[in-house]
Amino acid sequence: MITHIDQLDLRKSYSYADYLKWHFEDRVELIQGKIFKMSPAPSRKHQQVSFRLGGIFYRLLIENPCEAFSAPFDVRLPKQSSNDEEIFTVVQPDLCIICDHDKLDEKGCSGAPDLIVEILSPHTSKKDLRDKYDLYEESGVEEYWVVYPEENTMEVYKQNGLGKFAFDKVYVIGDIVEVNFLGIKVEMDEVFNS
Repeated sequence: MITHIDQLDLRKSYSYADYLKWHFEDRVELIQGKIFKMSPAPSRKHQQVSFRLGGIFYRLLIENPCEAFSAPFDVRLPKQSSNDEEIFTVVQPDLCIICDHDKLDEKGCSGAPDLIVEILSPHTSKKDLRDKYDLYEESGVEEYWVVYPEENTMEVYKQNGLGKFAFDKVYVIGDIVEVNFLGIKVEMDEVFNS
């Protein structure tokens, strides 16, 4: 049994089946089989934004069949097979919305969520802006929101119908983000209210 991350060779590739056997306190994600340590506890501002957005999603989705989830929540992104030994990507987005209930199980989500929100921390910005951007785009995530909590801004990327993200815009206090496929609107004032 693996009880400490130091027992693992971080240069090696691992599957979701391996991930399920680990019993240590460190939170990690797998991206294409490689282990990425998650940063320590997020900042107070990060937590405020996450809590507010989660509450907004909850309120706006009450009459909607889609569901919102917050980290820690395993999102498995299988390439072909949903067999645990053949899944090499497991991420824990800060927030996600899933409309296809067939993707949900007791372990979390198997397949691309419809909307993913990553709230940047200094230690995760490269991973969120490059690695996860590419991963979410390739997996078919409909919308990807990148929140900059210290700047009170959010970048939104939407699928362009060709399997690629198109930059929508940078949203700031005073703006309203429309999630057309969900029929909801999120006011940035409510997200960043200090």
